[in-house]
Amino acid sequence: MYGIALDLGTSGFRAQLIDLESKETIKTAITMRHPLPGGNVMDHLDFAIQVGEEIAHEIILDTIKEIINLFDIDNSKIERLAVCGNPIQLSLFQNIEIRDLAYAGESKQKKLGVQNITRDARVFKANELFKDILDLPNCTVIVPPAIKHEIGADALAMMIKTDFADQTAPAIVTDYGTNAEMALKVGDKIITGSAAAGPAIEGQGISCGMLASPGAISDVNVEGDYWRITILDKDMVPQKAHLIDPISGEIIEESDLVAKGVTGTGVVSALAVAMKYGVCSNTSCCFGQIPELPDGKLTLAKDVVITTKDIEEAGKAIGAIRAAHLTLLVEAGVPYKDLEYVYMSGATGTYVDAEKARRLGSCPNFAKNIVQFGNTSLALARELVLDKSKLDVVIAIAHKIKADHIMMATSDIFSKFYLCELSYWTQGMPMEVYNQMLEMYNLPTLPEICESVVIEKRVSKDIDDVGKEGLSILDDIGITIEEHARDCILCHKCEAECPEDAIKIVEKGSVRYANYNSERCLGTSCHRCVAACPVNAIHYLDIYIK
Repeated sequence: MYGIALDLGTSGFRAQLIDLESKETIKTAITMRHPLPGGNVMDHLDFAIQVGEEIAHEIILDTIKEIINLFDIDNSKIERLAVCGNPIQLSLFQNIEIRDLAYAGESKQKKLGVQNITRDARVFKANELFKDILDLPNCTVIVPPAIKHEIGADALAMMIKTDFADQTAPAIVTDYGTNAEMALKVGDKIITGSAAAGPAIEGQGISCGMLASPGAISDVNVEGDYWRITILDKDMVPQKAHLIDPISGEIIEESDLVAKGVTGTGVVSALAVAMKYGVCSNTSCCFGQIPELPDGKLTLAKDVVITTKDIEEAGKAIGAIRAAHLTLLVEAGVPYKDLEYVYMSGATGTYVDAEKARRLGSCPNFAKNIVQFGNTSLALARELVLDKSKLDVVIAIAHKIKADHIMMATSDIFSKFYLCELSYWTQGMPMEVYNQMLEMYNLPTLPEICESVVIEKRVSKDIDDVGKEGLSILDDIGITIEEHARDCILCHKCEAECPEDAIKIVEKGSVRYANYNSERCLGTSCHRCVAACPVNAIHYLDIYIK
């Protein structure tokens, strides 16, 4: 019999097929994007509310069906499916209430009748959910609990699967992603939050960006006047690859590994190296000056570049994460110097060079110890697949954690920190002025970087064991959502305006439709196609799955 561990990540899904008798991983399957339109979790939530929860639910289940099909097994032999993710993803998966996650105000929630929604652990038959989409006659679905509606199973996973929950000294854990979940532990108290870092932190929204997968550039390092590129191999292990001149793009030393794109960690690494050494010289300079790229780009491989805009997007993501970390500490009344431990999880937390990350600020650079973990969400799902009684332990831990939550969107402290970050990353504001602004806001200035930090990397890849049959990638989820474009005049301006080439106008007889590729579409946060239409033929509202 088999079990499947599934992580519903904001940027993509990760799944593992497990032999329940031997407890060995057989195979791992991943998607390169999230199947719902949008670049972050709020986009997914907005899409579900505006277009329809049923459509969002069906898209997610269709994607899971395609993932399970990649395993190529008899579905009647699947006994358990454990699913982990944030509250929005798990709610859409289960097709349960989501409006309380969209509206923070108590009066608004009361008006909608969605106050005090609980998201407890659930165990139920798979066919209750999948129905006509996928027949799983002998499968039980296991969903771990949320601590409360803002703090989901993925946040719980990062606390449980690291040493964070056992620390007595002040510690921060962060699952680096588009909506970077984080928690601060001070004694027995845990304060949580999240930073809407955006897709750049995981390589999306970047000109040549991609998720962590084979062929992705995950790191760069200086060798003389050139850059040594690190690429993830077929087993997702970082390997040293070619040597390149980032200015001219000349390959100085070839490699058998071919780069397909660059991850968010690769962008962070390139930015850190450019800021420390300059972009064409090994003459060292201090961190803190945003580089001006020659010709507006750096070349990391053939057809793989980082542009000035990419650096700006990465800077916004780094700034959001640093602002959220600082906000947690200030709100908790913890002096910066008292922070002992930092835990980094998720693909970005695994592959990023921690020294470079802390120099840039995405990892608190004043902590004394940094520990890097892998995909803790998938690890928790795997644990529940192998031993369903572990769910009782997880529930007990969730009840024990008395977490306070800081909504960064409504935090005045976060707003002030992030304003400084935006000024630093997008306007080139010097760090001295940054600290002067903090003093003006009556906030503590940034501390000196801790030079005696201990960095421990627990894993070499975010999914430590991909299984004996290796890794399969679902490149094209293949889900098309469609809208009747009644008044379309076939000008195709919507297609030309789409930044992701996600929309196509098609004709069926005399009727015209707008077809959207769900995984490529940026969703309700974009709407450039709607704005571009000269006759108001598309609205991105009355949508259904093709």
